[in-house]
Amino acid sequence: MKTLVLDGQRLTLDNAVAALRSGAVFKVSASAKKKVQKARRVIEDAIRDKKVIYGVTTGFGAFSDVVISRSQGKQLQKNILMSHAAGVGPPFSDEVVRCILLLIINSKAKGYSGLRLSTLDALLRLLNKGVCPVVPEQGSVGASGDLAPLAHLALVLIGKGRARYRGRTLSGAQALRQAGIPPVELAEGEGLALVNGTQVMTALGALTLHQASRLAKTLDIAAAMSLEVLLGTKTQFHKRIHQLRPHPGQIDCAANMRRITDGSEIISSHKDCGRVQDAYSLRCVPQVHGASRDTLRYVQKVLEIEINSATENPLVFANGQVLSGGNFHGQPVALALDYLAIALAELANISERRIERMVNPNLSGLPSFLVEEGGLNSGFMIAQYTAAALVSENKVWAHPASVDSIPTSANKEDHVSMGTIAARKARQVVNNVQHVAAIELLCAAQALDLFTNLKPGRGTLAAYRVIRRHVKHLQRDRELAPDIATMAGLIDHGDILNAVEKVTGPLL
Repeated sequence: MKTLVLDGQRLTLDNAVAALRSGAVFKVSASAKKKVQKARRVIEDAIRDKKVIYGVTTGFGAFSDVVISRSQGKQLQKNILMSHAAGVGPPFSDEVVRCILLLIINSKAKGYSGLRLSTLDALLRLLNKGVCPVVPEQGSVGASGDLAPLAHLALVLIGKGRARYRGRTLSGAQALRQAGIPPVELAEGEGLALVNGTQVMTALGALTLHQASRLAKTLDIAAAMSLEVLLGTKTQFHKRIHQLRPHPGQIDCAANMRRITDGSEIISSHKDCGRVQDAYSLRCVPQVHGASRDTLRYVQKVLEIEINSATENPLVFANGQVLSGGNFHGQPVALALDYLAIALAELANISERRIERMVNPNLSGLPSFLVEEGGLNSGFMIAQYTAAALVSENKVWAHPASVDSIPTSANKEDHVSMGTIAARKARQVVNNVQHVAAIELLCAAQALDLFTNLKPGRGTLAAYRVIRRHVKHLQRDRELAPDIATMAGLIDHGDILNAVEKVTGPLL
């Protein structure tokens, strides 16, 4: 079994997702452990010297001016978890919670939180033994960290809250007992260190981005299939066009379209036809898909900085300094994830337009709604409705969460990021886009069945064969929801992308 060593410096999104999904064992590096211990000594020295430190010897938020006696220091840390665990709504999935745990551990391994090494080890044991705290999705405003959800997560460490373990939902105490993990008695400053951070929004954003990155390539495949059945041309993908406007995503998408359609007899069969130009949804695929791909690259850069950052307050330095700041503020992540939602929504917008072109005989020259005996059969008529509904819904989800701010904590925290709302919206959008892509692929495969005497491009053919292994041709009306769900699953598991890349090489 693979081991992933965390040091707060070098974690990548791809490594994080791969390790979580492969059942890897997580460890903290020896050098990181030394940093953690040094920072903890600073906190203990400050307590001994009776220094006033936010959240260690004072209250929180609007209570930051209230000095707490040493005898109440440990109760203060327990209280912050209980009082801040005020989330509502359905719980995050186990995968999201495990990703949150991973990012917390990696951040604390940087050695600026003042957490004891034993508490960090307890977090590691939760992750490695599969104890998943039950964390409600709603309640974070994305500044002072993801306070409410992180409090729910940390409660399990002290034997409170609820957790999932081996398929059962248990009390925190039961889950710890069954996993063989002793409950933690928090020391001064540790409760605050556990709830201060952006790991909830960042974990959700990381998993959404990972899904989006594969989906963007799959939508290039869907666009290539649609291009072929709509008798489009490859001229618009010529290298010379894109060299004159060298946005990286645009160049990569054009290259993908050339490779996927390489060897297409369908495209060659009409190269001398009278059509001068294709519709924008075909002609401008590199420009539209490419712009979204560039957004994905930007979001990845932001998130990979964030997952290797110290986002606590205060920050504890080995030289004895304890500095209060605002690294917990989620604005960088909030803006990036709002941008991600917008970019993903555009991929669905243009995909739905290609779907419409395929099902509309006035635009495609294909049978109405891609089915024989139209009238008796409705074919893919309502599948296009579904795509249109999802695209319209995305327009609501794409409204930026980060443009809103409501003051909290008696106006002490007078600007917040709403970053976790941005993350949740982006996740909803990517799932909608995946279903729109599923519908486009179903329509394109249905239309491709009509081209019995001409071979499509190598990549197109590979995708078509995967689709037809799992979803049969629509000869007459049947329930389409299971077909859409099957196709969405093939996209999510990478079956179509993997099959295409076997014949084209890795798509960009």
